Amino acid sequence: MNKTSVAIVDDHVLFAQSLKSLINTFEGFEVTIQASHGKNLINELKNSNSVPEIVLMDVNMPIMDGAETTSFLSKNYPDIKILALSMDDDENSILKMIRNGARGYLLKDIHPDILLEALEGVLKGGFYHTKKVSDTLVNSLHVDPNSKRKDHIELAEREMEFLKLVCTEMTYKEIADRMNLSPKTIDGYREQLFKKLDVKNRIGLVIFAFKNGYA
Repeated sequence: MNKTSVAIVDDHVLFAQSLKSLINTFEGFEVTIQASHGKNLINELKNSNSVPEIVLMDVNMPIMDGAETTSFLSKNYPDIKILALSMDDDENSILKMIRNGARGYLLKDIHPDILLEALEGVLKGGFYHTKKVSDTLVNSLHVDPNSKRKDHIELAEREMEFLKLVCTEMTYKEIADRMNLSPKTIDGYREQLFKKLDVKNRIGLVIFAFKNGYA
């Protein structure tokens, strides 16, 4: 059975090494890269024959921090699923990482069971946030549901339905099944909304949905 490859990017060596030992005890997961900052990770990726499926990304690091590295990976390695892992739970750090492409934001004091749950969640194509972080994210994005939509953008009923489902952990294929549409049609909805809402990825759709009362 092939194991899911994981990279750890954290400048605290002792923590990173302990985290690696923990993850290697999880059934089906294996740490294949350990890097101390973003540039270190990028060099590792360039010299590797394969890329990790999941990256656990610290936020505050020297040389190249988590937000910058996440943005780089999202553009150059879009198949990699990124989970932010930090001591900081302030809104700015959370929003910056999510907007740059992180699939979730975890605090370093979480229980190992939560970490495993998060790894399994993003592996399936979803997003993962602990309740504390989710509350922070939703509160920071909350607006009056009776307020006008962003730039008076009007969405068709099916677009709104699609947008709501995008905010779940469902894959695009599962969304197609739920809406009784073909995957190709769902791809069309996605690309159309990317252009209409001026966003670049699913994270952008999720943030728009929360900010404008669709989720």
